[in-house]
Amino acid sequence: MKFIADFHVHSKYSRATSKDMDVENMARWANLKGVSLLGTGDFTHPFYFAELKQKLQPLGNGLFTLKKEFKKNNSQSEIYFMLTTEVSNMFQQGGGSRRIHTMIFAPSFGIVEKINEELSQLGKLSSDGRPIFGFPAKELVEIITDVSDECFIVPAHAWTPWFSVFGANSGFDSIEECFEEQTKHISCIETGLSSDPQMNWRWSKLDKIALISNSDAHSPNRIGREANVFDGEMSFKEIVKAIRTKDKNKFLSTIEFFPEEGKYHYDGHRSCDILFSPTESRKNKNICPVCGRKLTIGVMNRVEALSDRLEGFVPDNAIPYKHLIPLIEIIAEALNQGVETKGVENEYLRLVSIFGTEYRILLDLSLEELEKSTPPKILEGIKKVREGDLSIIPGYDGVYGKIQIFGEKEKEETKQLGLF
Repeated sequence: MKFIADFHVHSKYSRATSKDMDVENMARWANLKGVSLLGTGDFTHPFYFAELKQKLQPLGNGLFTLKKEFKKNNSQSEIYFMLTTEVSNMFQQGGGSRRIHTMIFAPSFGIVEKINEELSQLGKLSSDGRPIFGFPAKELVEIITDVSDECFIVPAHAWTPWFSVFGANSGFDSIEECFEEQTKHISCIETGLSSDPQMNWRWSKLDKIALISNSDAHSPNRIGREANVFDGEMSFKEIVKAIRTKDKNKFLSTIEFFPEEGKYHYDGHRSCDILFSPTESRKNKNICPVCGRKLTIGVMNRVEALSDRLEGFVPDNAIPYKHLIPLIEIIAEALNQGVETKGVENEYLRLVSIFGTEYRILLDLSLEELEKSTPPKILEGIKKVREGDLSIIPGYDGVYGKIQIFGEKEKEETKQLGLF
């Protein structure tokens, strides 16, 4: 059975997250996107965990479905859930201040209850959907694996500057340096929006490490902007096994942002409007020429600092990937309107209602099949994204990159002639 999974999302109990991020709305949007399996996110939060127990039905295989009374539309495809959370550890190790985010996957409510019981003695779980602890990340791994060796532990968005295992500002130079004797439990990392597998393949130390990609969604319409494609039994044990072993027959591919669109791809200073490539940063000794302070060093720079291979290297056991731009962004640019506008949302819902799911539109259907009901400008946008015919200004220092599908001349023509 082929299916798409997005394991990393946040609930309404996390900071800066939409009030609509509950399992009912997540399921609705996963259905629109074509995502069949979702992480719950935030299972450490006591109020949210109570909701999960109230609303989700265990299937006996480590996965869950919405109980009938909580489904918004009984005609939609079944959406499955896996119990997941993200934890923040802020601590001193190796002479530096470290801030590491880690994902935890668990196969049952009972195991989550034990995890929460252990962690509640070490920090306040109700303070945020992503709780913060003051002990080292390696101790988190020990706590979780002592509760159950079935749990799956994954360093989150592994390259982002501020809160990750390899981050320029608070990370380490290897997995072993961070997790020490607990490294044996780390078989996978999440690449994050600002890096893609190609960038990670440049570092031979990651050859045995699986790479997964997830949305880290804080609002429902962001679900599935990055994801993972599988073909096999949909169960906790089999999915984790496919990832750990990098079984190319079962773990088929990842779906990626263009990494330049991520908000930490290049270096710079947002407040000074300085955007630098790694080469430019080195020329300026990583100092902002406007204010004289240290630049925020982005993911590309960090990858180049640690990598030992040239760009373009592909390991023998590499899991393939595809770059995509969310359909709603393609529509917004074709309409020359904002992503959050009603006109863009209405067109998105119209197309999905006709063709089934967003991923079916972006990945599966031919342009000939799409042109029957798709406005020409949107169809052209989908074609350009598939061909990688884009102009990209990389993101930096917390600013998302700007992807331009249509040139300025094409945009002006759209204004004058109208989309249709």
